[in-house]
Amino acid sequence: MNSVEATRLSETAPIAVRTLDHVTVVVGDLEASRAFYVDVLGMLEVPRPAFSFDGLWFQSGPTQIHLILEYDGSGPAGNLVPSEHRGARTHHFAFQVDDAHACAARLQELDVPIVAGPKERPDGAVQVFVCDPDGHVVELTSGPGE
Repeated sequence: MNSVEATRLSETAPIAVRTLDHVTVVVGDLEASRAFYVDVLGMLEVPRPAFSFDGLWFQSGPTQIHLILEYDGSGPAGNLVPSEHRGARTHHFAFQVDDAHACAARLQELDVPIVAGPKERPDGAVQVFVCDPDGHVVELTSGPGE
């Protein structure tokens, strides 16, 4: 972008993003992913339009997770970041929870490996990071004092 384009953009109103609508991830096994997002995270499976490819949708508050089963027309399933680099400081998406420490304890009971945390951020929020069955990093976070 040159300086003329930058000046023009700074003189116009920005797009007014209201909220995150959905996150889409490509997966290799819909049933394993359903078990993680529903049975572990407690998300609600919701109806999905009749696309020409397989997938599932889940609801968490106002945000949805859209899963696409890997096929010739999709990207590759899974997280392309090497497993040793999956953690708090890589590509991830986060869900607010009531108590990240309690979530960590429940994850341990369910034998879901924790890749980072629980740990406290400088602002007092607590974070715990896990991977879904395809290696997508999912953060569970609770506010300060929660």
